[in-house]
Parts: sequence; C-alpha cells; structure tokens
Amino acid sequence: MCTVYLVTFVFILTAEQCFSKLMEDSGQNLMERMQTGKTSFIYFGNHVNPTIELFIEQLQMSADALEDYGIAVVMVNCSKDDIAKYCTGEKLLTKAYLFRGSEVLRSFDIDTVFDVNAIVSHVLFSVLFNEVLYVHTPAELLGVESAAKQNSDIVVGHIPVLGLPEHRALMETAFVYGTKYQFVQTTGSLVLKRMGVVNPSSSQARLWFLHCKSVSLQSDPCPSTAMSKPINTINIHTFLQLMEAPLVTEAVTDPSEVDVVHIHLSVPVLYLFSQPQTQHLDRDTAQTVALQLRGEVGVVLIHRDNPKVKTPLKYNAAYRLPQEDVKYFTLSAPEEVVKLFKETLLQKDKTEDEEEDDEHWSDLDILDDEVSESVYRDRDLMLDLEPVTELTADTFQTAIKQNEITVVLFYFKWDAVCMAFIQSYVEVAEAVEDVNGVELAAVDCGEWTDICRDQNITSFPTVLIYCPKAAAAQPYRGMMGTKSLQRFILLSLVSTPVHLSSSAEVMSFLEGDLYRKYVYLTPVRVLGLFSSMQDMGVSSFEEAARLLRGETIIGLFAHKEAAKWVEGLSVNLPALLVSHGPALPHQVFSLPSSLATDHVKLIQRVELERFPELTVENLPWYLELEKPLLLLFIGKEESTESTRSLAEINQLLGSGQLDFFLPCWIHLGRTPVGRSILEKYLGFVPPLPSLVISQIKTGGEVFLFPSERPLKAENILRWIHDVEDRHEQPAGLIPDVKWGPPVPFFDFLAIMDQEAPTYAAQKAPKTKNGGRENHKEQNHVTPNQSQGPHPSANPQAPRRHSEL
Repeated sequence: MCTVYLVTFVFILTAEQCFSKLMEDSGQNLMERMQTGKTSFIYFGNHVNPTIELFIEQLQMSADALEDYGIAVVMVNCSKDDIAKYCTGEKLLTKAYLFRGSEVLRSFDIDTVFDVNAIVSHVLFSVLFNEVLYVHTPAELLGVESAAKQNSDIVVGHIPVLGLPEHRALMETAFVYGTKYQFVQTTGSLVLKRMGVVNPSSSQARLWFLHCKSVSLQSDPCPSTAMSKPINTINIHTFLQLMEAPLVTEAVTDPSEVDVVHIHLSVPVLYLFSQPQTQHLDRDTAQTVALQLRGEVGVVLIHRDNPKVKTPLKYNAAYRLPQEDVKYFTLSAPEEVVKLFKETLLQKDKTEDEEEDDEHWSDLDILDDEVSESVYRDRDLMLDLEPVTELTADTFQTAIKQNEITVVLFYFKWDAVCMAFIQSYVEVAEAVEDVNGVELAAVDCGEWTDICRDQNITSFPTVLIYCPKAAAAQPYRGMMGTKSLQRFILLSLVSTPVHLSSSAEVMSFLEGDLYRKYVYLTPVRVLGLFSSMQDMGVSSFEEAARLLRGETIIGLFAHKEAAKWVEGLSVNLPALLVSHGPALPHQVFSLPSSLATDHVKLIQRVELERFPELTVENLPWYLELEKPLLLLFIGKEESTESTRSLAEINQLLGSGQLDFFLPCWIHLGRTPVGRSILEKYLGFVPPLPSLVISQIKTGGEVFLFPSERPLKAENILRWIHDVEDRHEQPAGLIPDVKWGPPVPFFDFLAIMDQEAPTYAAQKAPKTKNGGRENHKEQNHVTPNQSQGPHPSANPQAPRRHSEL
C-alpha cells in the first residue's frame, strides 16, 4: 500500500508541475476577470531576474493550493499589456495584489510573500480578515471570550512569524472551520501570559481551544486546552476532532472491544473501571483525569456490572497506545495515571518524534547560517577576480610598496565566510578602480601559505591595508560588506593625524573645507589641541590617530594658539575638539590621559551623534551608553508625518529634557530588521511612525506612545513624564532570550567570543591573528551583535549579543 501511495504522490507532483494553475492574463482578460467579482491574487511584471524567477516558481505552487479556496492566481505581463497604475512606477516587480473583483483588498511586497506558505497564509488571512480576529493584548482576548460565551468555542493561534507553515495551517483550518468556531490570531507575547505560558518570549507557535460555548455566566472564564503537537493542518484537524469528542466515554465491554474516535486518530486511550457501589465517585475521578489529559489522551469509563466485562478484578485501569495492544495495570490514585502519561508514555512519543525530526534535518542538510546559505546558493558560480590583483610570493612585496595604499584580502577558496565576502570585495574593487593610488589584491592562502605565514594570518578572511610610509599594516575590522569596506579604504587615503599649523587651518579643517571630497563619508572632524609638539600626550594622540585610520578624520594642532580654542571653557589643554558638521556647534573634551588606548575610546565615544539613525553597523556603539532608548520607528516610505516627527524630537534635544534618554530612530526601509525589533517589543507592528521607550535591559518594560495623539514636542514630553510617574502601562517587555542560531552547530557568536582578543592586541603590529577576529563578527548582520572595534576597546567590557 505504501508503494501505491508513493506512486500516486509522484504522479500528482509531476502532474502539478506540468499543469500549473497559474494563469497569465492579457489586459482584456484582466478586465473581464475583475467584472466577475471573484477573488484573485495578481502579480504584474515585465521581465524576470533570478529573484523574481524564484518568486514565480512559488507563485505557480500557490496557484494550485489557492484554487481549492476559490482564489485564482494570475500573472500579467506588463511588456505585452501596459495596465495603468500597476505596470508603472518603482513598485513594479516588487508588488503583488489581492483583488475582489476590481477592488484591491491588499497589496504585498514580494519579500513578504516569499514562498508558497507565505502566499497562501497571507492571502487567506486577508480574505478572512473579518472572520479571524487579530488580538494584541489580553484585554482584547477577554472581549472576544465574552462575546463567544454560550455562542461558540474559540481557537486561538499564536504565530510568532507570519508567513511560515504554521501560519498557513491556521489560516487553512480557519477557512474550513470558520463558521463553526471563532478563530483568533496573535503574534504578541502578552497574550501568551494570559494563556499560562511560562516562557512567553519563546518563538514557538502554539494553539489553544477555548471552551466558551458551554459557559453560561459572564464572570466564569472559558476553560482552555492547549494543543501539544506541532502546528500543521493534520494536527489541528485531529485536535479539533478531539475537542468535539466526549470528555469521558462510558462503555460496558472489555477495553479491546471499545471503539472510540481517539483510536482512529492515533491518540492514546486510558480505560478506568467502575464498581456499582462507587459509580458516582468513579465518574468524578474519570472527569478529573480527562480534564488533565484532554487533547492528548481519550478517557473511557468501563462499568464492571455488565457480564461483557471480563477483565480480572485485580486490574482497575488499562491503556492503549496507537498501533499497540491494551495493557492492564493497577493504580492507587488518579495522580499516578496522569503522571504515567505526562512523564512516561506521552514523553516517549515526543522523543520519538524529535528523533525523526533530527533525522529529517540531517537528511535535508539544511544550511541555517546566512553566510553558509549564500555560499551554498552560489556554489556553482565561478569566482570572477578580474578587478582584483592576485598576488604570489614573487609579486607580494613589490605590490604593497608601489601604491599609496594596497588592500590585500587573505582567503581560502573552501571557506564559507571567505566565499561569501569575496563577492563584496570584488564589488569594492570595481567601485574604486578609478581612484588613484589604490589597488585591491588577494592572496589565496591555500596556495601561498608562506605569504600568509609571514603576515601572521591565522583566521580567514582577513583584510589588511598596507601603506609604504606606515610601520605596520592596518587591519580592517568593519562590516563584511561593500559600503563599509569602501568607506574604510577611501578614508585610509587621508594621512592621520592631519598636522595643522595655524588657527585658519584649524577652522578650515573643522568646517570641512580640507578634505571636502570625504564629507559624504563622514561629517565628523576630531582635533587634538596641544600647546606644543613637545607635550607628553602628543605621541600617544598620534598613535591613537594611526590606530583609527580609515574610521574617521583626525587632526592635530600643537601650537601656542591652541589655547585660544578653549578660552572661556571649563577645559584646559590638552583637549579634544569635535565638529559634527558646519552648521553644528563644536564640542570640547579634556584629554587627561596620555595613553593611546584611552584616546581611542574617547574619540569613538564623542563621534556618536546626539540623535542617531540606528543601523546594524552602529547599534552596538550606542548600546554601550546603556541609556534608555527614546526610539522612533519610521516606515519604508518616508512621509510628511515622519519628517515632522523627526523635527519635533530634534526640537527637544536642546532643552535638556531628554538627557536621561538616548533619542534615536530606525528607518525600516534602510534597516529592515527594525520591524523584527518592533514586533519583539510589542508583539505587533503599530501604525508608523511610532515612538517607544525601551529600558534596554532584558526584562525591561517597553512603552508605546499613544497612536491617537499627534507626535508633537509637548505631547512627547507629557507622555515621558507620565511614563516616569508610572501613569502609563507598558505595552510590552523585552524578552529574556538571546537571538541565537537555529541549531547549535551554527553558533558562530560563541566561537567568536572564544577567539576575540583585546582591542590592544588587535591593534598591535604583527598580531598573531592580523586583526581578523574582531571583524569576523561582522559576518552576521543582526541587531544583537557587537560590531567594529568599539565594544572591544575595554577588555573588561561585556560583549553585547542581546537584542534591543
């Protein structure tokens, strides 16, 4: 029979691939379709690139799935038919639309509907928008329960991430059973506490059945039963059938002769025997046990006063596992049988399921890490290193001496991280091809081991920048991406520190007139002020500037006129003068220490902006300040309201009333992970722009600015005071969980922590690892990782891997 099922499955799969239900409409067909009033999921496109091609494949599969729900999946070729509004503009190729007739129910970015599960779940959720209620808070769920009492039971699904298979399973079930049960969906952690989840920060999908139909009093809560098995369509269907089954079935025959729905659903069955003289008590016991095992075990009460019951009197209970015979035993208390199932029999089944899952994962050889996945995806692509000079033992020394700067990548061809980064490296080489004095080169350490040994390269990939005038190579410690490396290379062309000889040159330096072409790379100018070149701290400052080459532009003014720049201020020489741009006031700081490492830490701290846009690159630097965040989330498409909100917070910065906070903002278009942070904070995504206060620390409270109030300066201040006075209720909590890898063997963060040396060790000439360890951290672009040199500047500083 298994062979028949397999052949049938292969035939169906082949037939589906050959006869996809995806329709391609012309302009005329589209107009006719819209006049029918039927529901259609439509994608408009005019050409296909690799990303779109993958989406089209998923679209074809979704067409077959959505046909069962009466929803057509259609593709319109805009090259053939120019459909007004949909075949023009920037959103062409990146949007899909759900129509009911000619009305657009909703539009989707194709990165939201990324596969067949995401397409089906999002489309069905939109179609069922009025039937499947979305709740954010326990209070909203209580309102749904109150309305359902005496009317219908409720199915509550917690789906941490929309668009995954669990979301699809819930929506498909809601489509079938929506008239019988009230379906509720939530993504927030607050509702989990209401449902009794011990660890509400867990990302596991869950489902409950709320028995509200039998509750008559409004003051009584609806009893709930949690589904213990993973969320998929079959398990939900089975679970709902179990909820419809009697809590206790009564029978007058031996257990082996009893036929209950649980046996057909492959669910364990517990048999309890009743004596005539204790029948009432036995029935209560069976009810109590059944309530504790509901949804996992069926309970049957067998009356011994019938001659058909031939079980020996020494047994008062029995159980039957799926595909097994009945086993008899004797129990002395109801708690024993609950413990037997909870701790032994049911756990045994779960363990077997987990072992099967482990084998399944092993067979699929899933690559969860982003870097490994990208390498696996591009495994058949040949490396094109044409813009990069490949160095050998004969050409290495000559190459690093003949250019103003020579950037050298040391890599292994078989290393996953190297292969992922080398694509970005080639892009940088192409971008700086016309820049005089810059050459990008590479050394294959698998072939030229002597070069890598002489340069003390032991981790890969490593990028070193060589300057003929510098005593040692400069390690690159930034993000392993195109923009970050390109910025570092261009800033490395600026000699550091820039020696200034007059106050006029100082003004030109601070205003950005010197090195004007690098303003777009960094508006910040840092200037060391000393009374003369003989000051003790000058050499340390010069060393600090060398260590920070490529990261910022640093000047040195060691002159008797330096005192004029700190006149009237509470700062004496030596001092640090910082300019964040021509229109902004200068900041002045003391330089009490003569240690280069202390200068490095101070320079990196004072470079931070007062109202920064948080990005993956700069996030860890701001988290080091350990201030509560006053964080504004702005949508992908900048609006007038977003611009106004930024201006209102900027207006408050000078008042000093925000000094306790770190005012900052995230643009979800440029930093998409901000959406995940917002969902972690609140459990849902409110209308944007949205302002929150986050206490940063794990378990800290998150407060949401009321959406009904305008985001104006006076309203923001009043809200902050209400939060401080505890007049505002928190909208969420920062989960007590790290954003770790999906599986343990991809825990690169742990490996990095073991390898990472101190900042000084990275900076010293001829380091053992060539500075590789710290920039190795940049392989994962996540909001919870330490980035760049700053977190390591203090060897005692904690490494911050937790989320906002």
